[in-house]
Amino acid sequence: MASHPTERDGSGDERLSTLLHNMNAVQAIASAVEGTIGPKGLDTMLVDEEGGVIITNDGVTILEEMEVRHPAARLMIGLARSQQREVGDGTTTATLLAAALVTEGAAQVQRGVPVAKVIAGIELGINEAVAKLKEAALPIEAFEDERLFHIAYIAGREQEDIARLVIEGAKLIGRDKMLEPDFAFSELVTAGEGAENEVLNGVIIHQRPLSREMPKRLDNVCLFVLNDALAPEEMDDEALGTEIGFQRYLQLKEEYRRNLKKLLELGVNAVVLDRSCDSMAEEFCLDHGIVVLHRVFRSERERVARYTGARSLKRIALNKSVEELSHSLGYAEHLEYDETLGQVRVIGGRGIPTATMVIGASTGEVVGERERIAKDAAAAVQAALRGGYLPGGGSLELFLSRHLEEWRTSVQGMEGFGVEAVAAALRKPFAQMIRNAGFNPLEKIEQVKAAQAKADSSSIGLDFDTGHCADMLESGVVDPALVKLHALKTAGEVSRAILRIHTVIRKKSPAIPSNE
Repeated sequence: MASHPTERDGSGDERLSTLLHNMNAVQAIASAVEGTIGPKGLDTMLVDEEGGVIITNDGVTILEEMEVRHPAARLMIGLARSQQREVGDGTTTATLLAAALVTEGAAQVQRGVPVAKVIAGIELGINEAVAKLKEAALPIEAFEDERLFHIAYIAGREQEDIARLVIEGAKLIGRDKMLEPDFAFSELVTAGEGAENEVLNGVIIHQRPLSREMPKRLDNVCLFVLNDALAPEEMDDEALGTEIGFQRYLQLKEEYRRNLKKLLELGVNAVVLDRSCDSMAEEFCLDHGIVVLHRVFRSERERVARYTGARSLKRIALNKSVEELSHSLGYAEHLEYDETLGQVRVIGGRGIPTATMVIGASTGEVVGERERIAKDAAAAVQAALRGGYLPGGGSLELFLSRHLEEWRTSVQGMEGFGVEAVAAALRKPFAQMIRNAGFNPLEKIEQVKAAQAKADSSSIGLDFDTGHCADMLESGVVDPALVKLHALKTAGEVSRAILRIHTVIRKKSPAIPSNE
């Protein structure tokens, strides 16, 4: 039976052993990404056992590719994934905040503050900081707002070509679509070695035609989408071994042959499949100039269906009449296969308008990173349109820290120590940016705090090139409000969950069934 930490020993060190162990684990996770934050942050090289290399500045990529076993550390990976999934940016900030909250909370517990009081105080401090963030958010009025370009530029690691491409893509999509809750703008980004930067008024399918003899270009495209294989209905071997089963097999094959002819009656010249295409269908399509794209990713099938107005079907739907099937077809002006890039472009769809942002990369090694950067920029632009923007560069977090230090005096009881933990944690991302820029964090934080107090402004931060104080709003250093809000909320939730862990017990292994 596993022992409880408090039952082992009466000493404070033993009672704190689990908390400190967890704290060390989350600090190790934070240290893996802290060097990447800010305009002077550097890249990380990830190497696998076979010598494969990823060079990236992206926090969630680093964390997801790391080998992590500690349960508390895994919570931090989950935090990064949540931040990426919900707003698409700010994973490093969220990770540093959570680690700092755990560290500062543990320090208060070591001082003798009950864990429950620290946790309650952290929740109070986070709620107050979130309220101030919402209050300070400024709206983006139009795509031409220079703040929107600055947001794309910063999230895009200061790569101007990516920032401009993302803004161009956002304009083509339109504000209404960008504000839809289920629409993820970053999913419209793709990158390719040797490709040119462009915003394509259409969709891309990352697949080659099934056969090299199929047409490379089609005009007046009539598209058929199957979330299935293009093949006869399957029968098991046992059924085929009977006379009745074999006759049924021949019947299904003949029905399938007739169903293929329906494609001709419908005028179909392109077929998009989830799975494979059997040899009979392949030969039929070759003979009649029909392009077959098989094993297409679900996201790409859904996009091409929406764009062309097609309705995705299962293969059993081929038994329907030609009239019924005609209502499920999609249409586009052109379909073209780019042999160099190994992708098919569908242009001029008659369904829901969309666009694809194509990011060029000079070598295969940088394709992934260029795509990640562009996706971050796209996510940041969408977040800014939805929730407005705030001063960046760590300036607002420092202002919130100062505010909480003053507000703490209004909090009665020992919960105030938890509020202190939040105030201290909010300085962590800014301090790390200063350190990455080669300056002394203690000196520069005090310098900026004094400048903020003098100007009574939350936007005074640090110019990381000169080391002098500067107004972040005037300098164009801005971040989406939703990114900061989600990072703070998620960091608060994860840190409180880790601080609540009092005992770690290894689960027993599943019982192995006996062969006897």
